Amino acid sequence: SWGTFGIMLPIAGDMAGATDLALMLPMLSAVLAGSVFGDHCSPISDTTILSSTGARCNHIDHVATQLPYSLSVAVISTVGFIVLGVTSSLFAALAAASAVFLLVCVVLSWLSKAKMVVESAQ
Repeated sequence: SWGTFGIMLPIAGDMAGATDLALMLPMLSAVLAGSVFGDHCSPISDTTILSSTGARCNHIDHVATQLPYSLSVAVISTVGFIVLGVTSSLFAALAAASAVFLLVCVVLSWLSKAKMVVESAQ
C-alpha cells in the first residue's frame, strides 16, 4: 500500500489541481482507501502474511475471511466517492454511502440467518 501511496498520490493531486481543487481531498482519500483495500485483499501483502502467521492460521483461509469485509467496505466507499464526484455534495455522498451500508448490513444479516437455518436443517 505504501508504494501505491507514493505513486498515486501525486497523480491524484495533479488531477485534482487540473480539474477542481474542491475535489482534492476526496481524490486523495480515494487513493488511500483503494490502497488499503488492495493491501487487505492481496495474498502477498506483508501485513496479510504477518497477520496470518501471528494468528497461526492458514494463510489463504485468512485472505478468504478478509475478502467479504474488504469487498463490502469497498462497494460502500465506491458509491460514496461516485456520488461525491457527480454531485460535489458531501451530504449526498454521506447519505448514499449510509444507505448502501444499511443495505449491506441487512443482506449480510439475512445471509447469516439463512445459513443458520440450512445448518440446523442438516
